Amino acid sequence: MQPMQRVGNNSVSNNRPPNTSALRLTAAILSAALLLPLAGLVGCERAQSQDIAAKPKPPEVFFALPEVHQVTDHEDFTGFTQAIRTVQIRARVSGYLDKVNFVEGAMVHEGDVLCEVDPRPYQAAYDSAVGQVHLTEAALKQAKADNARAKGLAGTPGAISQQDRDKYEATEEQGMAQIETSKANMATAKLNLAFTKVVAPFSGRISARMVDPGNLVIADTTPLTTIVTEDPIYAYFFVDEHTLLRVRRLNERNKVKSMQDTRPEVQLGLTDETDFPHKGKIDFEDNQVDQQTGTLRLRGIFPNADRLLSPGLFVRIRLPIGEPHDALVVPEEALGTDQGQKFLYVIDDHDVAQYRKVEVGQAYGEGMQVIAEGLNPGERVVVNGLQRVRAGNPVTPKPAPAKAEAAHSTSLTGGAAPPAEPHTPMPAQAAPTARTIGGSKSEPVKAASSNPEPAKPRK
Repeated sequence: MQPMQRVGNNSVSNNRPPNTSALRLTAAILSAALLLPLAGLVGCERAQSQDIAAKPKPPEVFFALPEVHQVTDHEDFTGFTQAIRTVQIRARVSGYLDKVNFVEGAMVHEGDVLCEVDPRPYQAAYDSAVGQVHLTEAALKQAKADNARAKGLAGTPGAISQQDRDKYEATEEQGMAQIETSKANMATAKLNLAFTKVVAPFSGRISARMVDPGNLVIADTTPLTTIVTEDPIYAYFFVDEHTLLRVRRLNERNKVKSMQDTRPEVQLGLTDETDFPHKGKIDFEDNQVDQQTGTLRLRGIFPNADRLLSPGLFVRIRLPIGEPHDALVVPEEALGTDQGQKFLYVIDDHDVAQYRKVEVGQAYGEGMQVIAEGLNPGERVVVNGLQRVRAGNPVTPKPAPAKAEAAHSTSLTGGAAPPAEPHTPMPAQAAPTARTIGGSKSEPVKAASSNPEPAKPRK
């Protein structure tokens, strides 16, 4: 029998179940339509957050303003010291060295007896010369008396011939000449006797003796020792052609004065000194350039009352060029080098780092450098964090701490100021923990081995 069907406003009823697959498809479509805008919104938010995270924060750098100081241009050279007077002591007479009276390395004064040669031969020679003088004086006295008698007889006719008169007169003149010769010989013998005592020609510091007593010394040949003066002292140095021509060009434009006219001040520093504390003056300029080295020799004279300087020392010479003038000075750590060209970073008004090539001048004090060209007063110069700066990129500028404050901070912390950025260490790998399953704790999970055991075959 067929089931009954009702036709009309009421739907036709039958015994077939509803179509569940259609309902599921409809629900899925509606869910997708509702979730699609939300997924797009979440994706946009994630993209924006990634863009914000990808954009780095401008690096933090420290800056300083260039300082204005009055400086004098200069050039530095190397040189050596030399005594104003140096003498090698030699004996003036030959003989055996009898005594050495000086202390080696000590100061001696002019006229001090340094060495003595055996004087006995020269004493005898002097005594002989003195006796010869007396002998010639007696002979001259006899010749004068004979000549006087001959002149008295000349008034009597026939008493004395003219030849005899001439002979007596010549004898007197010979006696006068002989006495002059004997006196000269006596003076020579006296001088040789005095030369047996070797004296210091000037005051200075004496060296070690070169001959011991008892040895034979040859006159004007055998060196005995040396003496040098120490106060004042010379310092020689050599100026290259480039600097020489630069100074002379400035002299032509009346920017500097001639060294021959002004004798400018020159400064000297020793190997254990960082500055140039010793002051002197230029007192000599050579008349030609050495063709082999291309340098001109100059000399300065320096007072040395404390005897700090000795002849032969290696020294550094600073030669001022021109008059003092104002210049910009920056710390040396602000400068970088790019293929031999000095540069620095300047922060503009928009906090953007700008690459700036500069011409550097001389060093100023300790850790400072004069900038000759390329920098203006008041510009902010990066002095710390150059490795984090890129030209044209923004930075976060902060004023560099004062030197006194930085030094105090350094002494307290033992590090450099400003302090370096803190380093966050990587977290250590956590040890495997026990798993919790269903509220009960199981055995700890073992890390995978690089050489796992082979799987056991199933039975």
